[in-house]
Amino acid sequence: MQDSTLLPDLISCAAGRNASAPALTYGKHTLNYGELQASISRFASGLIGLGLARGERVAIYLEKRFETVIASFGAPAAGGVFVPLNPLLKPEQVGYIMRDCNVRVLVTSPERLTLLRETLNDCHDLRHIVVLDGSDPQAAPGAINILRWSTLLAAPPASSHRVIDTDVAGILYTSGSTGKPKGVVLSHRNMVAGAKSVSSYLENHAGDTLLAALPLSFDAGFSQLTTAFHVGARVVLLNYLLPRDVIKAIEREKVTGLTAVPPLYIQLNQLAWPEAISRHLRYFANTGGRMPRETLDALRRHLPQSKPFLMYGLTEAFRSTYLPPSEVDKRPDSIGKAIPNAEIMVLREDGSPCAPNEPGELVHRGALVGMGYWNDPEKTAERYKPLPAHAPGREAGLVLPEIAVFSGDTVRMDEKGFLYFIGRRDEMMKTSGYRVSPTEVEEVLYATRMVGECVAFGVDDDRLGQTIQVIATPPASGTLNVDALLAECRVRMPAYMVPSGIDVREGPLPRNPNGKIDRKTLSTVWVEQQNL
Repeated sequence: MQDSTLLPDLISCAAGRNASAPALTYGKHTLNYGELQASISRFASGLIGLGLARGERVAIYLEKRFETVIASFGAPAAGGVFVPLNPLLKPEQVGYIMRDCNVRVLVTSPERLTLLRETLNDCHDLRHIVVLDGSDPQAAPGAINILRWSTLLAAPPASSHRVIDTDVAGILYTSGSTGKPKGVVLSHRNMVAGAKSVSSYLENHAGDTLLAALPLSFDAGFSQLTTAFHVGARVVLLNYLLPRDVIKAIEREKVTGLTAVPPLYIQLNQLAWPEAISRHLRYFANTGGRMPRETLDALRRHLPQSKPFLMYGLTEAFRSTYLPPSEVDKRPDSIGKAIPNAEIMVLREDGSPCAPNEPGELVHRGALVGMGYWNDPEKTAERYKPLPAHAPGREAGLVLPEIAVFSGDTVRMDEKGFLYFIGRRDEMMKTSGYRVSPTEVEEVLYATRMVGECVAFGVDDDRLGQTIQVIATPPASGTLNVDALLAECRVRMPAYMVPSGIDVREGPLPRNPNGKIDRKTLSTVWVEQQNL
């Protein structure tokens, strides 16, 4: 049986085994593997016809739908690199990402193109926009070529660029501590190894139906596609408005595997689950933060026959640990052990291994370690480092260094090798399953010109993981209208980034010895004052 080496092989191999098997469902329509593979080949030929060079970036700014998946696999099939953009991002954020990685081709809808018009003027490397069929798109700015999806797929067959498994397949952007998103570069090998590893411990098979409820711009969201395609299973694409839509889709499509973030599970727990779901939902898995014990217990009551998989991962290494269902009752607070084909270590600052139950940094080595952050050598050097010579798996005779991901997360490992999450070393906030940079929030607040100084920080919350709290001073001339500022935030930010509260103070805000606003002291005092 042919094995997958490159990302698009996941689909072509499945099509070779059973072309008529259902691969992808969106609404009332389903594509089988043969149809999906044919569309990917046509999309790749279309990109070659546009002159896409090896390794050039193709951005995809769409909600979940057939075209999103076709473009995500079709770009690397041509020898390019796909860049999925979260559909919740605002035009300014989309523009930053496209400029940062020099996007050559953009795939979007007529409606989204209208929103991006002013932003695209600054995307100097953009040459082509592929617009989904529908209403007539307006003319593109400057010298950008615009063409319909159907026109691209009608291009004559063309040979793709030669690619090997260590070449770049995709760039997934995640918020960075500097306030700007960071592009995590993933190779074909990273993504295929991840698909094989995750599908093995979830015991996925061709009869499975997985629900893609998470954004495909997330590593865990995209993983629903890769794990399913590796075994020839079906994926149901869902853009839900209400949590009830998720339960309806699980029941209607007889979903066998569900992966979601804790805040969504908390909402789902408040709804009635049809009894039939437990008979076909073989497992549910969490990502994007620790599952609260209360939430896990309630889910198990709703789904007595479904297996729980508690997982931990970071985009920089796609997926790192999981707790087998057989261990959940014994250690429900654990994030488990390393997934297959990965090694997870807990190291001290000097690189030596920690003793059992000694807190240290989680370090991931193996085939899933990404290729660094795009266009950011400084941040790459902070997170992707050579393993110490005395680290596990490193023999003294090895001369070349091995790069591992130093997560920045503090964990401990018990005597039996099970890991427990303690906290994050950096200041990233985790809310509703999203990683949000405090500086990213602050920059938007400053852009409104409605504040003088501001600081954002996360506050622990059982429902969201963390809520975003802001302390701000009025502008130099005038007062600070909190309601107006929050309204402006809702216009400029995705919903998950909007602060839950803004505390107005007279300035200036306190500084640390380096002259920076003292975020840590401000957040600590604020929490103490709230008696949290």
